[in-house]
Amino acid sequence: MATLSISGFFRLALPLAAAVLLITPADARHRHRQPLTPRLEQPLTQRADQPLRPRSKHRVRSRGKRHIASELTQHQTQDQPTLPADVSVPEPRPAEAQQTDAATKEERKAAGPRDADASDRIDQDKSPQEERQRPEPRSAILPEQQMPEEELACRRRLTSMGVDFEEHKAEQEPEIGCSIPYPIVLKTLGKSMAISPGAELNCAMAEAAARFTAEIIQPAVEAKFGTKLKSIGQASAFVCRARHNGGKMSEHAFGNALDIASFTLADGRKIEVGPAPPEQDAQFLGTVRKAACGPFKTVLGPGSDADHSLHFHLDLEPRRHGGTFCQ
Repeated sequence: MATLSISGFFRLALPLAAAVLLITPADARHRHRQPLTPRLEQPLTQRADQPLRPRSKHRVRSRGKRHIASELTQHQTQDQPTLPADVSVPEPRPAEAQQTDAATKEERKAAGPRDADASDRIDQDKSPQEERQRPEPRSAILPEQQMPEEELACRRRLTSMGVDFEEHKAEQEPEIGCSIPYPIVLKTLGKSMAISPGAELNCAMAEAAARFTAEIIQPAVEAKFGTKLKSIGQASAFVCRARHNGGKMSEHAFGNALDIASFTLADGRKIEVGPAPPEQDAQFLGTVRKAACGPFKTVLGPGSDADHSLHFHLDLEPRRHGGTFCQ
């Protein structure tokens, strides 16, 4: 075998070392150009006549976001279900129907919220004849063979209050629409407090009138005039009729209303209900009228209308939510 001299070795080693030095930078540049994440960067293409410019971190990040968003959009599009061929897709509504719906919404908005107590108000759109056609359940009530316990209990309470009354026979006129199955006739409203003339009422209304007289009217007379109440003059009790406007049946048709026209005091003084009473009388009448709104469901008097200019109308007409109507 031939032996290699030292000078010959160096002549071969120098070209090899030079080749290694030239290849290493090129390999480093190639590695530098590879993207860190395949989804964020694609291999760069560069013209031979331009130097390589490093990319900033901001550009890499923004491009990566766009790439990810594009992949998400493609994924969502692929996951959307496809309708079968036999399923029909609803057609859009015609423009006329949409305009009608919009007009209906505007009308409802202009009308405002519905009034929950509208049934308690007088229906101005209906004539008195239409009102009378409404059936009144109370007009069909007939007396039973034995008086109900609630009626007997009411009579016991009147007796304990010192109220003098008489039983009266039942009255009913179905063709008109009035009925009072268990009437009584009040002679007094308590001890030393008469009512004139005697008032035919149902027992509940009679009890309410007697309690109101004892608890409100008598103390008001004593406070204002320094004397006691002798009697009350009533203008109307049970009367089988409709209201004055000719429509709905009056509460008088069921013995459920009492009209008070005057108050006579123990010293002989008489206070009459009217549109222009003397000042002291007006103050007393105002106190009584205001206090009546609550124990009674309807209170009318001078100033409410012409029919009640000379008396107080008090009744127990049931109203929604236990409300009252006071004028």
